[in-house]
Amino acid sequence: MKKQILETIEQFDTIIVHRHVRPDPDAYGSQCGLVEILKTSYPQKQIFAVGKEDPSLHYMRRLDQIPDEVFTDALIIVCDTANEERICDTRYKLGKKLIKIDHHPNEDPYGDLLWVDTEASSVSEMIYEFYLSGKDKGLKMTDEAARLLFAGIVGDTGRFLFPSTTDKTFKYAGELIHYNFSRTDLFDKMYELSPNVIKLNGYILQNFEVRPSGAASMILSKEILNQFDVEPSEASLLVGTLGNVKGILAWVFFIEEDDQIRVRLRSKGPVINGVARNYKGGGHPLAAGASIYSWGEADHVLKEIDEVCLKS
Repeated sequence: MKKQILETIEQFDTIIVHRHVRPDPDAYGSQCGLVEILKTSYPQKQIFAVGKEDPSLHYMRRLDQIPDEVFTDALIIVCDTANEERICDTRYKLGKKLIKIDHHPNEDPYGDLLWVDTEASSVSEMIYEFYLSGKDKGLKMTDEAARLLFAGIVGDTGRFLFPSTTDKTFKYAGELIHYNFSRTDLFDKMYELSPNVIKLNGYILQNFEVRPSGAASMILSKEILNQFDVEPSEASLLVGTLGNVKGILAWVFFIEEDDQIRVRLRSKGPVINGVARNYKGGGHPLAAGASIYSWGEADHVLKEIDEVCLKS
């Protein structure tokens, strides 16, 4: 499949790379890392990274602003996006051909070409593997691409702590750090938090609830977010906080936005992406997400997490 993707890339003069809405470092890292590799390898081609920018990820890369007509006859590549409805920038539909590169369970096999590797720690890892498979055919790595891919791998492995981290992950990360970028600067930008967010984290640690099943929950209503002057996207950075609490098997954060309630699910063992799929979401077995539209639905989500934990 990597060979087919490279052959398809070589056939197009315009290539536009997308990723999922509400991006994380792996979404930006894989999307923008691929763009940097392709721009260096094919300077004669037009290659863009598009989507709604997330200010918290400006340190990684700023995205391209392009008019609709550029999509005509373009090759579209979508990174790190399990479901078609989560692709950021719906203009991907204007392209001529669509490639999906992802590491989530392939519940929605969209696209003309699909490369899905659920064993990969991150799509950034997959993009580096793509480079390795094509470097003897003209693909070139740059310091900036290496920085982006390394950030994506670090982000999606929780600094190499998550079970998705493999020998291959460490091998690729070890090769990427030989390129010229500052890991210290990168880590500082990835993990620094504003005082408001840190204070919200204190609130979370004082107010989370644990159920007899081993499931835990945290409700962050708009009132609470306003009290700490924290945006929902910033609050989402704290979902991993409860992973250090002894006795918790799985946990959920309910983060209220203007038009919906984000459901952020995490687990130390019980498979929770099935719960997310019941609410039109999805993700990995131990990290998933969905959306609900009333607090009554939150009670149903908690009951389902209880059941999953009790069966584990």
